[in-house]
Amino acid sequence: MSSTKGSVAVIGGGVIGLSVAREAARAGWQVTLYDDGRQGPSWVAGGMLAPYSEAWPGEDDLLDLGIESLGIWRDGFIDDVENTVITARGSLTVAVDTADVGELRTMMDWLAGRGHRVAQTTNARDIEPLLAQNIRRGFTAPEELSVDNRKVLQVLTAQCGALGVRRGSSVAQVDDVSADQVVIANGVQAAALADLPVRPVKGEVLRLRRRPGAMPPPANVIRARVHGRHVYLVPREDGVVVGATQYEHGHDTAPAVAGVRDLLDDACAVLPCLGEYEFAECAAGLRPMTDDNLPIVGRLDDRVLVAAGHGRSGFLLAPWTAKTIGAVLDGGESPSSVDPRRFEKAPSVSRPGQEVR
Repeated sequence: MSSTKGSVAVIGGGVIGLSVAREAARAGWQVTLYDDGRQGPSWVAGGMLAPYSEAWPGEDDLLDLGIESLGIWRDGFIDDVENTVITARGSLTVAVDTADVGELRTMMDWLAGRGHRVAQTTNARDIEPLLAQNIRRGFTAPEELSVDNRKVLQVLTAQCGALGVRRGSSVAQVDDVSADQVVIANGVQAAALADLPVRPVKGEVLRLRRRPGAMPPPANVIRARVHGRHVYLVPREDGVVVGATQYEHGHDTAPAVAGVRDLLDDACAVLPCLGEYEFAECAAGLRPMTDDNLPIVGRLDDRVLVAAGHGRSGFLLAPWTAKTIGAVLDGGESPSSVDPRRFEKAPSVSRPGQEVR
């Protein structure tokens, strides 16, 4: 570790905040992590690291960032990644009906046009034999991974502690902390701290646990289009994570019956054996979204930086974000595609009386 450079306050204890805090501590900063201890969207997440199978035409910059960050994951972003964190290596994206196949083709053609060829298959059940019999077409992305999101948070928390990162409670405004540098990394709540264009997008996620006698979870992450709806199935040691709905409903995190019903119907349409699993957990989180679907990562002023707005890609982009914030703390600049100044209205520090939890 290098000599101490000064003090950094990181506001937010999810995967982004923890990753940034660890990066800064490793670089020699005195770091305090401010968080109220609540289980936020990082606790709810599925943990997919899937820049290819989550790509969509027009999101070129997001694809490039995701591929770069996936490389950092694969190089050992989490020290014990081989034994406890990775839950699947490779993903399979499939389609249920003709319209879904057309959407799949759009994705594959766009990826191929950018030089990222994915392996098409017309025999998806050869890869995952427990798929429904009507599912045949899809593509594989062998470089993609999935991680146990909760184990990642536990490992990052432990590593931050070992590096001497201090802990603080919730922050109402940036001026409440006295550090030399402040990094706002608290998801949807960043909008209140610095008037950032980040809005909450709700998503329900289910956890299904394998019961005795039931078929095992899939070996790959399975992403599917089911009559126009998207669903993903992420393996865990004891079952499957199913997600995720996506709609704007303010800051409401109560799971809705309609969303849960659709996820269960679609999951069983893709992998019928899941009907034998135990319904173990249902939760909803708030994705921090921006208008262009790109995160906001960079400097707001001489003292305040931001790492927020990661949307559905928080776990995927955590390594890249930590690396980028580390570079900015050392005097560098973030890419223009994610710089806060790309928005017409310049962010401003929050007014007194605004509380962020």
